[in-house]
Amino acid sequence: MNNRHRDILPVFPEGTRIDQQGHLRIGGCDSIELASSFGTPLYVFDEVTLRQKCREFRDEFVKRYPQSLVIYASKAFAHPAVARILSEEGLGMDVVSGGELAVAQAVSFPAKKIYFHGNNKSRAELEQAVDFRIGRVVVDGFNELDLMEEVAAERGLVQDILLRISPGVDAHTHANITTGILDSKFGFPLQNGQAEEAVKMAICRQHLNLVGLHCHIGSQVFEVEPYVEAVKVMLGFASEMRRNLGFELMEFSPGGGFAVQYVAECPAPPASTYAEAIAATVLSACKEMHVTPPRLVIEPGRALVGQAGVALYSVGTIKDIPGVRKYVCVDGGMGDNIRPALYEAKYEALLAGRAADAPTEKVTIAGRFCESGDVLVKDAMLPAARSGDVIAIPVCGAYAPTMASNYNNVPRPAIIMVKDGKARVIRKRETYQDLVARDCE
Repeated sequence: MNNRHRDILPVFPEGTRIDQQGHLRIGGCDSIELASSFGTPLYVFDEVTLRQKCREFRDEFVKRYPQSLVIYASKAFAHPAVARILSEEGLGMDVVSGGELAVAQAVSFPAKKIYFHGNNKSRAELEQAVDFRIGRVVVDGFNELDLMEEVAAERGLVQDILLRISPGVDAHTHANITTGILDSKFGFPLQNGQAEEAVKMAICRQHLNLVGLHCHIGSQVFEVEPYVEAVKVMLGFASEMRRNLGFELMEFSPGGGFAVQYVAECPAPPASTYAEAIAATVLSACKEMHVTPPRLVIEPGRALVGQAGVALYSVGTIKDIPGVRKYVCVDGGMGDNIRPALYEAKYEALLAGRAADAPTEKVTIAGRFCESGDVLVKDAMLPAARSGDVIAIPVCGAYAPTMASNYNNVPRPAIIMVKDGKARVIRKRETYQDLVARDCE
């Protein structure tokens, strides 16, 4: 194995290796056989990696802060098979839509461990959440406070809520995934007094029980300092609300957004680094304020499922423009992974059937969709690719399948789960019949 492959393999699922044939093996399965049996494009999820990530976050936070609950931000990838694993591992689930809640309901996920986020929840979604008796609704706006009160009152119950606060902290990440600053559609801004007004309103509602505060500063946050700053700001605000309004903070969530490693040269901090920084800051701030430490709720999403997923594609057309660029075109693209087009996200790539071969050329892996921006990996180093080769792109477990579309009326890929050399389909490949089934003339 050459040095480049040694650098790349760690971003693939745990236990991924190159066998004697030079084939990439994921979860004990030959990736070439998977592509042949299930077709491409294909999402491959490794169950062992997913469970290990769940346990890593759960254990690292609980041992530093026993009153911790890890809940999975399911917008990263909402699926019944994943929800079942989360439940078995003792995690909670964070949803942002009625559809994601329906996934939890489909597997009878423990309702008290479900948190409902979102900046524009509908009445129907709030009714769905309350009727399922979920644990927390994270209220994101003044009109939602009124709507939530109405829904709970109609059912004659009291709903536990958190308020999402915008702490004014820059997460130093891509502008499209920064969420904790003043100019954001999310949360009650702290700087202009709206956060305090929200607390005043919430504690006066007869059918709402304000148990805590929530914030979220962004996604793919590689540094721990923004979390430390956000925790201090939020707990300082809670202390002020205690003095001014008698509000007792029972629960606090600094959100998620923990980074994952997509490319060899950009390693992400382990869960232990985030856990140490957040737990220590919460404990020291509470000691300084002379208050009982609240329950701590952590919301990893991509950090749990990102590394577990790999996308497999088949090479079709190869276009060489001498002195300019060589395009290696595959049978997927922005329809199944829009992140490179949307966020300029970067990925690694391997030829799954010749994974041990040394890279010999720089190519651009382009998709099949009718957009010039449909590029999956720019300047990838690969052995000379041929039509029919299978390309594996790692760290596709988060957002790629969730944000997939039917652009150009292309069916979305199948998804399989692998473990101990066995594979099972967890989402069937769409067909053309599926695409037109709901259309009316």
